[in-house]
Amino acid sequence: MKSNIQKLICVTNRHLCTEDIFNRIEKIVKYKPKAILLREKDLTEIEYEDIAKNVLKICKKEDVPLIFHNFVDTALKLKADAIHMTFQMLRIMSSEDKEKFHEIGASCHSAEEARKAQSVGCTYVIAGHIFDTLSKKNLPPRGLDFFQEVISNVTIPVYAIGGINKDNVNSIFKAGASAVCVMSGPMQCENIDDYFKDW
Repeated sequence: MKSNIQKLICVTNRHLCTEDIFNRIEKIVKYKPKAILLREKDLTEIEYEDIAKNVLKICKKEDVPLIFHNFVDTALKLKADAIHMTFQMLRIMSSEDKEKFHEIGASCHSAEEARKAQSVGCTYVIAGHIFDTLSKKNLPPRGLDFFQEVISNVTIPVYAIGGINKDNVNSIFKAGASAVCVMSGPMQCENIDDYFKDW
């Protein structure tokens, strides 16, 4: 069976990590995922930049793309190729800044949001959450029908997020996903080798 690892975007959350976040990312990038999305939503921009500098070095060493999150000025300062925005942040991002990135993504929770994201320059969208996930334990999953609705309303790639694991990932790809995003699995697992086995 062909591995899905090259279609995985690993989303960071150092609070879930069972070891130093940099050590964990070093282990993850050796498996050559599609990208690392450096999320870390609770940091100030100065704190984010400090972490991003180190993560960027780790990713470059293994030639794995790094997607920055929300902090446009930091991403530009560190010459990032890709940035991911919340839908709200995307709406206030200047056209001039958008032109400086090769990839721009946004998190979308409806087909309408996805259409708007594409219309203002997104090169991909992340749609979710698809399955039950502990990070959204009080919210019901939107499911595969929702995901396919998003796909049918845009012409850019759509990535899935939310409760995705090696047991359900193929159903996501059958639904039309270009890639999937995983966070708790690669962050929390005790053994990264075991986690990526059989993906």
